[in-house]
Amino acid sequence: MPKKPHLSITRPRSRLKKRYVFALVLIPLIAVCISLGALYWPKITHKLHSLRVAGSIDPSRGEATFPQIDTTNLHPTRQKIISLAKTEFEAQSAGTKFSQGVREAWCADFVSWIMQQAGAPLKNPHTGGWRIPGTFTLREYYEAAGRFKPANSGYQPRPGDVAIYRNSPVFGDHTNIVLKNDDGVLTTVGGNEANRIRVFVNRDKRYDGLLGYGVLAE
Repeated sequence: MPKKPHLSITRPRSRLKKRYVFALVLIPLIAVCISLGALYWPKITHKLHSLRVAGSIDPSRGEATFPQIDTTNLHPTRQKIISLAKTEFEAQSAGTKFSQGVREAWCADFVSWIMQQAGAPLKNPHTGGWRIPGTFTLREYYEAAGRFKPANSGYQPRPGDVAIYRNSPVFGDHTNIVLKNDDGVLTTVGGNEANRIRVFVNRDKRYDGLLGYGVLAE
């Protein structure tokens, strides 16, 4: 009488054990990756933003001196903004002065700091603080306040207004402060332009990528 084949159940159990061990190793590894991603992702995005802006801006096109601006008929807050911008342009302080010590892309920090010092502080819609570290949130703030003018609205920016850019061939994703508007030729001052505070005259009128302006409340 032929013997019945012996059915082994050790092999399936062995496979299940291997899968169990693999899961025990994989799950903590995934958890660590998620934790590290949450920790370092903001720093990575800020660094990429800095590189993007730095790569878009030609440092040689910055002005060597701060322009002469007639502030006689300007609102006192606008006068203060221009005065502060001139002082900081001449001082060329590090970006951490404006970002409360945080090392990050600091163009929006510069705008926030100038406004706060001028007595017209912004309000971060997420934290409630005066510092808005990103251009997206900066636009969000001005829109919520009813003070955002799109670039195609026909609004003519005035000294002390804030320009906001997205994918600009000149600035990348950026923001700076309007100093002068000479028949459509804007002179601006901004932080983190080639990693410094720079005055720029847009003589070519290259405004593709300009989203619009945050208008000063008077």
